[in-house]
Amino acid sequence: MTTIIGISGSLRKDSYNTALLHAAAALMPDGITLTVKTIHGIPLYNEDEEDVDGIPPLVQELKAGIAAADGLLLSTPEYNNSIPGVFKNAIDWLSRPGADILKVFGGKPVAMIGASPGPFGTLLSQSAWLPVLRTLGTKPWFGAKLFVSHADKAFDSNGQITDAALKERLQKFLAGFARFAAEERG
Repeated sequence: MTTIIGISGSLRKDSYNTALLHAAAALMPDGITLTVKTIHGIPLYNEDEEDVDGIPPLVQELKAGIAAADGLLLSTPEYNNSIPGVFKNAIDWLSRPGADILKVFGGKPVAMIGASPGPFGTLLSQSAWLPVLRTLGTKPWFGAKLFVSHADKAFDSNGQITDAALKERLQKFLAGFARFAAEERG
């Protein structure tokens, strides 16, 4: 059984990126499990607080989940043509202490998806993640891209995908990434 952990970079209750991850979980190929995780409750990174209180329990739990998974799927919004601050903050916490980076991220197959109400999806945000993923030592999958533009029209009020072509693209994307993750970790 191949396991993938998916993290939404949005804190919004009706987040398109969280909805996209939940849709992905339902469309995973047979034998592949996608567990959707959240960054809710992760505090702003402050090394002084880390020195006094250590790694917050929510961060420890998420780190353990990533380390145990065969792959990591990031569903990233795009704010001001780049990475959302709350999402980057979560990754900063997940990389602490620095000695844990290899255990949590080293060689981890990773893919990115993203949804935005704008016309370009999350093209710039996904590109901005590449230096971060390289620094963490992950193995990004470049087999396909999934940018959901005009997300306000692609999902209904319950967060369900209404666009059949998008659903098909997502399913193909997931099948490709699942194969990559299984091969890399297998």
